[in-house]
Amino acid sequence: MRAEAVENPGLPGPPEVAVTAPAQARGQASPALAVLIGLSLSHLLNDLVQSLLPALYPLLKAGFHLDFGQIGLITFVFQGTASLLQPAVGLYTDRRPLPYSLAIGMVLSLAGLALLSVASAYGALLAAAALIGLGSAIFHPEASRVARLASGGRYGLAQSVFQVGGNAGTALGPLLAAFVVVPHGQGSVAWFCLAALAGILMLGTVGRWYAQRLATTPRTARKSTGAASGSLSRVRIVVTIAILLGLIFSKYFYMASFSSYYTFYLIHRFDVPVALAQVYLFVFLGAVAAGTILGGPIGDRFGRKFVIWISILGVLPFSLTLPHVNLFWTVILSVPIGLILASAMPAILVYAQELLPGRIGLVGGLFFGFAFGMGGLGAALLGEMADHVGIERVYDLCAFLPALGLMAVFLPRLR
Repeated sequence: MRAEAVENPGLPGPPEVAVTAPAQARGQASPALAVLIGLSLSHLLNDLVQSLLPALYPLLKAGFHLDFGQIGLITFVFQGTASLLQPAVGLYTDRRPLPYSLAIGMVLSLAGLALLSVASAYGALLAAAALIGLGSAIFHPEASRVARLASGGRYGLAQSVFQVGGNAGTALGPLLAAFVVVPHGQGSVAWFCLAALAGILMLGTVGRWYAQRLATTPRTARKSTGAASGSLSRVRIVVTIAILLGLIFSKYFYMASFSSYYTFYLIHRFDVPVALAQVYLFVFLGAVAAGTILGGPIGDRFGRKFVIWISILGVLPFSLTLPHVNLFWTVILSVPIGLILASAMPAILVYAQELLPGRIGLVGGLFFGFAFGMGGLGAALLGEMADHVGIERVYDLCAFLPALGLMAVFLPRLR
């Protein structure tokens, strides 16, 4: 691996570092598409299960007489559990990969889903949220590693295929909740245990492929070569990781206002029925899924920094406009917001993996965990804010969060 200084074409910031890609990353190997598709479908089922929890918030709020702060606490427990444990899981599996931990994570999510379907007290709701969060903490770091291993060097594409499954599952959750759970009640959540069972079977198959790959790959060859290790100082790498986490903060804190409270915003401001509000949430989350699948390949083609820069800061005009328009334009503006904002995550994750070679699990756990944590913290804080100043004011203030994308100017560009 050799590094050389180049000029920054068109983007402001410090001198860039260009690193020649290994032969595999130049496209001489083909991705293991069957494995990537299996991971994506498993991610869809995993996040479908998880997205049922926030999709049920209007029903739970009415049935358990909860305020916005208690709704936020449920999300905080779910996403906080995932965020605290994911880096630890990733760090452990960097040293000792666990191929079948993917299926184990889904088992825990299944247990949480089953408990959610029969919960009769607020404490049981929190326990169910914690189980689902624990399943997520185990699933994501190792799944991200398998996606990179199966990428054939097309790391952005692999992460996009993997992540879009999760976004699709997140988008389907509210839609299915609107047409299954809302009409039939909390107990109908039990039907979605079938999705979790399908995920367990699929992840068992992926785990076998992963175990075979580990058995035939020398231990020293499992650590991917890194872009920044020979060209950036340790301090610069730490600062760059901090900037990336700051960008994750801006993205997921703003996303929390949609994932947890968009339905309430539509119901309160425009008097939209609950089922129709869930459909509009599906429109937004569908745009998020489309943005995710686009972000990785564009990053492979034009560079990660370009995608990060455009995808986060580019949403600002739309976010500033959204709180001041009618229902029609609110739904329309939610599409470019989800599309542009979501394209950042695959690029950020691959960029961080190149900064920390040989720490793929740690990077996956840290960034997915931090994203979950910021989503949970955002949900809790925004819920309390909504209780005190109103849900409409929350969207007025959150509209400025994408401006933090200006931090991308300080990222070195890696090729």
